[in-house]
Amino acid sequence: MIETFARIMLTVSDWAIPIMAGSIVLIAALRKVKIYEVFIEGAKEGFQVGVRIIPYLVAILCAIAFFRASGAMDLLSSLLKPITNLVGMPPEALPMAIVRPMSGSGALGIMSEIIKTHGPDSFLGRVASVMMGSTETTFYVLAVYFGSVGISKIRHALWAGLLADVAGLLSAVWICRWMFGG
Repeated sequence: MIETFARIMLTVSDWAIPIMAGSIVLIAALRKVKIYEVFIEGAKEGFQVGVRIIPYLVAILCAIAFFRASGAMDLLSSLLKPITNLVGMPPEALPMAIVRPMSGSGALGIMSEIIKTHGPDSFLGRVASVMMGSTETTFYVLAVYFGSVGISKIRHALWAGLLADVAGLLSAVWICRWMFGG
């Protein structure tokens, strides 16, 4: 069952992007859209957005570096360890779960270390990979995107984002346990 599922997913992943790109070009051509000109205009707008978010990006990356360097992440990991044991999360995945809402690149570094140490087909490697794909960089999104458009009152966005992250983390652990054992 798992082998068949893996083959199907491999086939879908091989064809997903070419089909999507081809469909976009085909639909644009049918609608007589000037594809190149529209692409260039979008690229210009994207560059302007990039320039606007740089200060917010630098601020959030500095905050994450301070959080890790100060030892606060280690302290938070030790405080949350009883909860992770309760839900069945491997303790080695906790730093990934903590960093992921703050930084995609930081989480990628932690995931890479987990995979290098434990292997990509280990239970921990699979959990870390699924965590990476099922959660969002909530604090990064709020800081960069809300900040770039001048939104200072985030209202319920933080709690909704963190709740979605917790749901993604728990789902990652439970789905990996169900699919791969562990």
